[in-house]
Amino acid sequence: MTKSDVGVVVCGCGHWGKNLVRNFAELGALVGVSDPNAELAETFAKEFSVEALTWDETLNSDRVSAVAIAAPAELHAQLGIEAMQAGKHVYVEKPLALSRTDGEKLIATAKETDRRLMVGHLLQYHPAFLALKTMTDAGELGRLQYVYSNRLSLGKIRREENVLWSFAPHDISMILALVGEQPTEVRGRLTPMLHETISDTAHVDLSFANGVRGHIFVSWLNPFKEQKLVVIGDKGMAVFDDRAPWGEKLTLYRHQIQWNGGVPVLNPANAEPVSLPDAEPLKLECQHFIDCVESGDTPRTDGREALGVLDVLLAADPQSDQAIFPAVQIHESAYVDDHVSIGQGTKVWHFSHLLSHVSLGKNCSVGQNVVIGPNVTVGNDCKIQNNVSLYDGVELEDGVFCGPSCVFTNVNNPRAEIERKDEFLKTLVKRGASIGANATIVCGSTLGEFCFIAAGATVTKDVPAYALMAGVPAKRIGWMSAAGGRLSDDLVCPISGSKYKEVGPNELEEIKE
Repeated sequence: MTKSDVGVVVCGCGHWGKNLVRNFAELGALVGVSDPNAELAETFAKEFSVEALTWDETLNSDRVSAVAIAAPAELHAQLGIEAMQAGKHVYVEKPLALSRTDGEKLIATAKETDRRLMVGHLLQYHPAFLALKTMTDAGELGRLQYVYSNRLSLGKIRREENVLWSFAPHDISMILALVGEQPTEVRGRLTPMLHETISDTAHVDLSFANGVRGHIFVSWLNPFKEQKLVVIGDKGMAVFDDRAPWGEKLTLYRHQIQWNGGVPVLNPANAEPVSLPDAEPLKLECQHFIDCVESGDTPRTDGREALGVLDVLLAADPQSDQAIFPAVQIHESAYVDDHVSIGQGTKVWHFSHLLSHVSLGKNCSVGQNVVIGPNVTVGNDCKIQNNVSLYDGVELEDGVFCGPSCVFTNVNNPRAEIERKDEFLKTLVKRGASIGANATIVCGSTLGEFCFIAAGATVTKDVPAYALMAGVPAKRIGWMSAAGGRLSDDLVCPISGSKYKEVGPNELEEIKE
């Protein structure tokens, strides 16, 4: 056994922690163990000739450069943050955390302290999965179409978490790694049978923007044990069966489906076992953590990868307040009504309200005290600053900026005592437009692409593309480029160098070179 320069303390010596103790010891990195049960810690300390430490002693020891946390999931964020702030690198068992907020705090702390943060998504280090990932990346299976996994057994039945959070992180992690993106839709069906609220089985359906579909079935109430990942491509299929003998854990099927007169014709092929190096996955995982600590490299299953898995778990669990919004951050003070869709990467901040039948695109930022809807469409990459209301009839295309407290109307002659919903007029704000603070957009107008509405202006009619508008009522006082630079007489953008030309008395277009 070679002595490692990395000194690891395993925190939690129970059901799974004991395996981490053994592997870090065999890799020459174990310098101590820690467990709330002092007697248990002493037992492992004697067996592996290391120290039994309290948590405070672990944090304060100069001999300890890293910790491996195998504690209950609700403690992952607290322990991980404390360890990194004490200068320790952190390996934490799955899941990363139980909330997106805690997951982001762990990632932020790792960045602030320049510590490695790695999460125990074990099967990403299994030789069979590594070979499968290499095959799919090389296109051996062709274009991926469908991926499904079954993780079934009789027990171990938990009472501190449901089967989704206990079993599914491994499968979610593998599927996301193979597909290479986050799902656009997650649907979870969880079934409690032995307990009123703790689910024993879970089905998760995944849809991806690239057309791939996924399915996960996990249960600890099954008569037999099964651990299979099946990958379907248009040129072949593969099965990772972790219950099979080592030489049969990964099998390739070069099945082909061809079309003849609109009818699918199957051309089956013989199973081809894939040769794998014989290695314990957990040892490979522990070695990867040690290597990343020594080299400073980012772990394969770092905080960002684990946050993607956490997003799917939250989206699949009906008891989560993020159940239908994977990869979306919604502040706890915000309200989201039914029949709302929100794209990945979007953030909704304090005290905002999304009403019914709102479609909010990807990577948007919705500031504080914003009201959107009902029946409003917002494109991708939009920024809506504080105190803005987008009412019925307003549509924002991609990349629109709405400054603080800008105002949209939806009826021209409102009276408090007279309902005029049938008189609402549509307002369309086209791609890349910017609206300054406290500007007013009177309904029925169309704001052209990349136009710029000055702060405090009142728009009462259609605005040309690239126009710079100011005043009450707003008038064009110049032109703006797509990059946001005011154009001089030469119509050359001072920011990007792009060139423009006037093609009419009130019409500008970019010169494409």
